[in-house]
Amino acid sequence: MDSLKRRSCNFPQVLDSLTASIGKRNLDTFNHFQITNMSYAETFEAAFADPKNTAVTTPDADVNAIISKNYTVDEPFTYTKSLLWDMEVKKALGPDKYISHVIRPGSLKVVDHTKEGSLEYFTRITDQRMWKKPDQYTTVIERICLDHVNQKAFFLGVAEATLPDGTKLTSGEKQPLFHVEHCAVGSEENPVNTWRIVHLTEGRDEELVKAFDGMMRDPYLRQFNEVYIREDLGRQLVRKDIIT
Repeated sequence: MDSLKRRSCNFPQVLDSLTASIGKRNLDTFNHFQITNMSYAETFEAAFADPKNTAVTTPDADVNAIISKNYTVDEPFTYTKSLLWDMEVKKALGPDKYISHVIRPGSLKVVDHTKEGSLEYFTRITDQRMWKKPDQYTTVIERICLDHVNQKAFFLGVAEATLPDGTKLTSGEKQPLFHVEHCAVGSEENPVNTWRIVHLTEGRDEELVKAFDGMMRDPYLRQFNEVYIREDLGRQLVRKDIIT
C-alpha cells in the first residue's frame, strides 16, 4: 500500500516538516491538510478548495497559439507537449535560469533528490521575491514531486528543511506558505500550459490576488517558456508589439 501511495506522488518527508512548522505557525493553517499520507495532488487540491486559503488560477496558455499570434520566430516550429514538459522539469530543478527575475542569485539549493519509477522527488530552497512586495526577498522551501507520466509538477511549501550537513533552514515568515501546480496538458501537437497557486492564509487575501493582475493580463508567454525556447531550443523568439 505504501508503494502504491508513493507512486501517486505521495508526501515523502513532508509530515515531519509540516508537524514541526505547527509550533511556529498557527495550527489552524494546517488543519485542512489532514496530515495522513496524503499525496502531493491530494494535498494541493485540499488546500486549493479550502475557503480560508487564497487560491489563484492563471489563464491556460495555448503556447503555440500565443507564439503564432504574439511572436516572430526565425523559422516555424511546434512547441510540443514533450518539450513543454521538459521545460517544466528543467525549471523545477533550475529556477535560477528559467525564472531568474524571481530568484535571488546564488540562493538555490536542491536536496533529497530521489527517483522512483516515473516519479521524481526533491526539496528546493530559494530566496524568492515576495508576491506583494517584489522589491523584497524571502526564503521559500518547497517539497517537489514531478509526475513524468501525467506531466504534472507539484510544489508544496513547508516551513523548514535540513541540509545534508545538518544545517536547518526555515522559510521566511513575511508571507504565507504556498503550493503550486504546473501541468502540461492537451495533445502532443497542441499542448496547454496550466498554472495554479494557493497561499495558506487565514482568510482570502484580495491584496494578494491583485499581485497576479499583471500575469492575468499578459498576452505573452511566461518568461520560463521564452527562456527555454531561446536558450534550450536555440530559436530566435521576438515579441511583437501589441497595442491594447
